[in-house]
Amino acid sequence: MNIVIVESPAKAKTVNKYLGSDYRVLASYGHVRDLPSKNGSVLPDNDFEMLWDVDPKSAKRLNEIAQAVKGADKLILATDPDREGEAISWHLLQVLDRKKLLGKIPVERVVFNAVTKEAVLEAMRHPRQIDEPLVNAYLARRALDYLVGFTLSPVLWRKLPGARSAGRVQSVALRLVCDRELEIERFKAQEYWTIIAALATDKKEAFEARLFSAEGEKLEKFDIPDAENAERLKAALEGGRFTVAKIESKSQRRNPAAPFTTSTLQQEASRKLGFSPRQTMQLAQRLYEGVDVGGEAEGLITYMRTDGVQIVPEAVSAIRKLVTGLFGDRYVPSSPRQYETKAKNAQEAHEAIRPTDFSKAPDKIGRYLDADGLKLYKLIWQRTLASQASSAEIERTSVDIDVAGTDGKPYGVRATGSVIRFDGFLKIYEEGVDDAVGEDGALPAMSEGQALDPRDIEAKQHFTEPPPRYSEATLIKKLEELGIGRPSTYASTLNVLRERDYVRIDKKRLYPEDKGRLVTAFLESFFKRYVEYDFTADLEEKLDLISAGELQWKDVLRDFWRDFIGAVDDIGDLRITQVLDALNDLLGPHVFPDTGDGGDPRACPSCGEGQLSLKVGKFGAFVGCSNYPDCRFTRQLAETGDKAALADGKVLGTDPETGFEVSVRTGRFGPYIQLGEADGGEKPKRASIPKGTDPEAIELDRALALLSLPREIGTHPETGKPITAGYGRYGPYVQSDGKYASLSTPEEVFEVGANRAIALLAEKAANRSPRGSSVLKELGEHPTEGGKVQVLSGRYGPYVKHAKTNATIPSDRAPEEVTLEEAVELIAARAAKGPAKKKAPAKKAAAKKPAKKSARKSAKSKEAAEEAAS
Repeated sequence: MNIVIVESPAKAKTVNKYLGSDYRVLASYGHVRDLPSKNGSVLPDNDFEMLWDVDPKSAKRLNEIAQAVKGADKLILATDPDREGEAISWHLLQVLDRKKLLGKIPVERVVFNAVTKEAVLEAMRHPRQIDEPLVNAYLARRALDYLVGFTLSPVLWRKLPGARSAGRVQSVALRLVCDRELEIERFKAQEYWTIIAALATDKKEAFEARLFSAEGEKLEKFDIPDAENAERLKAALEGGRFTVAKIESKSQRRNPAAPFTTSTLQQEASRKLGFSPRQTMQLAQRLYEGVDVGGEAEGLITYMRTDGVQIVPEAVSAIRKLVTGLFGDRYVPSSPRQYETKAKNAQEAHEAIRPTDFSKAPDKIGRYLDADGLKLYKLIWQRTLASQASSAEIERTSVDIDVAGTDGKPYGVRATGSVIRFDGFLKIYEEGVDDAVGEDGALPAMSEGQALDPRDIEAKQHFTEPPPRYSEATLIKKLEELGIGRPSTYASTLNVLRERDYVRIDKKRLYPEDKGRLVTAFLESFFKRYVEYDFTADLEEKLDLISAGELQWKDVLRDFWRDFIGAVDDIGDLRITQVLDALNDLLGPHVFPDTGDGGDPRACPSCGEGQLSLKVGKFGAFVGCSNYPDCRFTRQLAETGDKAALADGKVLGTDPETGFEVSVRTGRFGPYIQLGEADGGEKPKRASIPKGTDPEAIELDRALALLSLPREIGTHPETGKPITAGYGRYGPYVQSDGKYASLSTPEEVFEVGANRAIALLAEKAANRSPRGSSVLKELGEHPTEGGKVQVLSGRYGPYVKHAKTNATIPSDRAPEEVTLEEAVELIAARAAKGPAKKKAPAKKAAAKKPAKKSARKSAKSKEAAEEAAS
């Protein structure tokens, strides 16, 4: 029996069908070993020895693989054809060798770029050995990420309380987002004007032309700076004579985009489909590993982690034949198109991402895929076909028009337009564009010397705009241009930034949170070299040279570690006050913006004597007064305009029952309603403002209603206990006798009646799992281990469950849309991390505090490990 090892059960099931009864295909479920989440897993003083750990779930799978290998005729390692796949095979080989199970059993490494019968059988005919340089590059990358994560993160925790962690690539990506925000904040808009003439031909065909010259001089963008000049030029054109002076037409050829790489697929899926990079990669993984098509599983696309843009000749021939059949001979160029990657540090010479079988058009295969999977497959199919189609032919026309102004001076206006003479590849697919500007349409037919009818002259005011914030697509594009990170890491890098609350996404744009800006400012102040774009890109080049066998991996680690640990040691004695002083200066424009009246932006608005400064507390950084404790003024980091006004309190009116003022305020934890002022040390009554509610839009009636919560609805018929509705940490709820049920909208808090509340509480009790979670969806039996797989809603959000393993559902994935296959992958990934740390028992009072401290330290160590892995 020949034993074949792949990563996933889905891939194992598909490959086993192709190989037949002489082969047994097993899944490793990803990596079988990893560096433990604790200090000392990489030992720089011991020649960078790496101490690997096998978690219980992986140990179980390794035992299954070990049992299968005993007495096997051959071991075939068929993990993915990239650096990570090579590493998984290497780890398996190391473990089996240490168990002394291999003996004289021959070991082969095979790679295939598509999970199809032809590709798998072809790979089996051309085995090779483990690629040592590729493994060395993996080891160097893993060691670097671990050393940065476990060395830098504790420094952050000590010097910047409330900060989470810092990773090698993640920190640079965060800096890009923060630098762009700083550009926007520092941007000063400049006014300029344009003059637009609405004209018509003698056939009443209308078009527009823009003023480009005045009094014989060419106008630049800012040559019309204000309304006065604009109105003067407008008056000169009104009633003027317009005559066509020159017509120029140029034909242009527009070529199709290259087939997808990992990063371009993520970018385009974000632009066209609204998918996050993580969602795109999850869908692509399923398309690659195999989909049940009419009773037989097969991969629908080639390997999805690649930066290659080339396609094998036989596939190119199939594409050209299909395009000819669908659209005709003119839509195929005379010779096949050849593409070369433009990405800096391109490596891992795989094919581009393409369909494995071009006869499987999206409309034929749609019934076998879910909605999102079909959208992504259609995107890949269309892009691949278009990449071998003919160029589009576009005619661009420019018409210069002389104007005899009413002031007797010469002026010139220009009209531009374009028309597609032959659509070519555009008939199949057109690449999306970030922050695109619309093109002019076709112009009517005109001839030189022709008189035109001026219908209207308009002066338009404009202001220059700051650079746009990054979207996930444009950030990935920028990272790739700079040569930072690898295509396969971009999705996890962006996901970590969101999970750490370093950035948020609003209308598809990335905004840095204050926590992220603090971390970036800290690193730029004290570890500037390690968040510089060139330094990080240079390190990526060295890793690629290791892959090529041109550099020794431990030499790269020694060079990096010598300078890095020196920088860490240099700030060991730095006091937190010194750190905050540096951050005050670096973040000044953001935290202490110009007041606009010439006043000191750091003057305390409460006492008028103290100076505002960054402070740190249990929950992170905030702004406080230097006169503390005499002055207790605090606010969040960035509060300007209306938000700053709320810090002092915006009075809405008077409570008719108490006579106290009702005000909207904002504190370190966000906006809230307050009744009256502190009196004799007694805190005034406060109420949180529901998430999603604009504090500026709240009126007195709503504020009083919020202060009246929780609202008593009635009495529970079974217990006789009162039922109340209110807002809690997790949103609106109803509760009775310690039992809670969520409400769907904030408004329900004020509207829900007793019958509805009783029904919700009963429904919650009926669906409650042993741990207090409600079942949202039954997915079926686990395909390899048996037992039901469920989607549940828990206290901290939706998750999937199998046996004793729970895995959180990503925030960009709707829980009701999760499939069994996806759930199995999430569960396997969670199981690979090992069991969650159990809390120390609270029986002995003396051991209580150390246990909490240890748990906190363990959680942070785990966080740093996740940072390093990403």
